[in-house]
Amino acid sequence: MTGQKLAPNSRPETGAFFQRDREWHPPAFTPGYKTSILRSPRRPLVALNNTLSELTGPVFGHDIIGELDNDLIHNFAAPGEAAIGPRIIVHGRVLDERGIGVSGALIEVWQANAGGRYRHKNEGYLAPLDPNFGGGGRIIATEDGSYSFRTVQPGPYPWPNGPNDWRPAHIHFSIFGHGFAQRLITQMYFEGDPMIWKCPIVRTIPDHHAIEGLTAALDMQATIPMDARAYKFDIVLRGRRSTLFENRLEGN
Repeated sequence: MTGQKLAPNSRPETGAFFQRDREWHPPAFTPGYKTSILRSPRRPLVALNNTLSELTGPVFGHDIIGELDNDLIHNFAAPGEAAIGPRIIVHGRVLDERGIGVSGALIEVWQANAGGRYRHKNEGYLAPLDPNFGGGGRIIATEDGSYSFRTVQPGPYPWPNGPNDWRPAHIHFSIFGHGFAQRLITQMYFEGDPMIWKCPIVRTIPDHHAIEGLTAALDMQATIPMDARAYKFDIVLRGRRSTLFENRLEGN
């Protein structure tokens, strides 16, 4: 978790982004996921060109990251204490659609504790809170887009969607790349969890390969013996356009 090479201060690209492939994403209206009934748009979506501020966006530095921000096992714990639950390392790379690492990306994570309960005032699940687990952290990607953090594996929990619907164990991610248009909010699931395929939210995703892309693979090569298992999860943001056409100066 230490000794990573910091991202350089090089100027990021500012060209237009690839168009979003909407067939890869779930439809907005999916009655099996009840909240989409009220939240989904009723009119066709309109695609707008990116503005300059969206293309250039934020620049993050390592000085905004605290010493334990990437260690959810200890960053909320009392001195000498630690979060309860199976210890894991989550690592991977933030990439664009060309497979190029996004250096300096800000990754924020939040999750339930090992019992499946969030530290939130509106949480309704009866599982106990862990006094030494806050459930949130953040990391800055290194020069090649690599990131890593420690945490405990979250537990599944019931939610009021159907008579007996449960969310599989998951970790939420929010990632900012080199432009506001590159912000991604997603969830990471765990390889081998049978509850993934029973989840109404997961079932809104039309492509089986897209679901597999949200599932972190167990990585025994990155484990810490007698301490923590490891899971590998790469994150792909929208990349820059690769070809310039005469009739579309923003790219292909």
